[in-house]
Amino acid sequence: MSRYIDEQVIDDIALGASVLGSGGGGDPYLGALIAKQAMNYWGPVHLWNINDIEDNALFIPCSSMGAPTVAIEKIISPSQVIRAFEIMETMLARCATGTFPIEVGGINSLIPMILAAQKQIPVADCDGVGRAFPEVHMVSFYLYDLPSGPNTLADEKGNTLVLHPIDGLWSERFARAIMEQMGAAAVMCDYPLTGRALKKSAITGTLTLAQHIGQTLRLAWQSGSNPIHAITQSLNGHVIASGNIIDVKRQTTGGFARGHVIIEGRRNDKSEQVTVLFQNEFLLAYRSSAHREPRQDNLLAVVPDLISILDSETSRPIVTENLRYGQRVDVAASPCHTKWRSAKGLAVAGPRYFGYPVDYVAIEQLVNR
Repeated sequence: MSRYIDEQVIDDIALGASVLGSGGGGDPYLGALIAKQAMNYWGPVHLWNINDIEDNALFIPCSSMGAPTVAIEKIISPSQVIRAFEIMETMLARCATGTFPIEVGGINSLIPMILAAQKQIPVADCDGVGRAFPEVHMVSFYLYDLPSGPNTLADEKGNTLVLHPIDGLWSERFARAIMEQMGAAAVMCDYPLTGRALKKSAITGTLTLAQHIGQTLRLAWQSGSNPIHAITQSLNGHVIASGNIIDVKRQTTGGFARGHVIIEGRRNDKSEQVTVLFQNEFLLAYRSSAHREPRQDNLLAVVPDLISILDSETSRPIVTENLRYGQRVDVAASPCHTKWRSAKGLAVAGPRYFGYPVDYVAIEQLVNR
């Protein structure tokens, strides 16, 4: 079954994607503006149910890569997206049937809409993550040992490159180094997949989920009900902390925005500090009043589960590049897709991979401590 995507759906997806992005993936507001402009200029976009895709169809994703702090100033252009996509088609000697988001979080949920509008091809209702992750190989396709190549990259100057990596991890290593030379932000196409491979490995229905989250938030604002409660209900999540931001440390290194944010609130009538660590995305939340470093006994939420920071006054999700001293915020956490809770999923995107000295504990267990 297919359906049209209109401007209201784009806005709802953008809002929902900012929740699923866990603070990363780039600001979807910019993606929504570009996507709506593309639709107004080139025509409507169709969203396809993944089960309606033929096995021999070819679907090519396209995404932005780099540090979100850089992407604020270096906004991607549709010409970059089209260039990377068309070079991929040339390398494969085949025209794509459609496209899909490599990750549903942040701006990357909307980049396929630009392609779909100009090329008049459908967007598949799926992605490879169910959220946003900072590295190229952190996709479900890598968990299924699917080839990531070829890869195509394009920057705003007109530079393009083609890579032939042996797997997604080498895609990350090569593309990250090249992307830094491209000014820490570029457009990338990778993981060209047949319909059969996509149906086998993708996380399905994620654009519809993003739309539902955004619509739920919008209706909560309109009706005067509690938007935070609406978000946690939609994602089976929990509010794990509330308070004021008293410290933000952020730097762009190695093509990532890395740092931490410290939130001071109250728990059991006592002052309490909570630290959230991020590498593009929020990855770890822990109580830091007694111990400054994360330990197994002070965890609140751990990657690959989703961590979102929302403005307490507006309930709008805050991306890492927009965190500011003095903001009053709520921190929410929700379960990741089950693919990421497998042994291979945790090896690829669990806390130990990012160098944190703790083991993964599901949010459902942490809230019951």
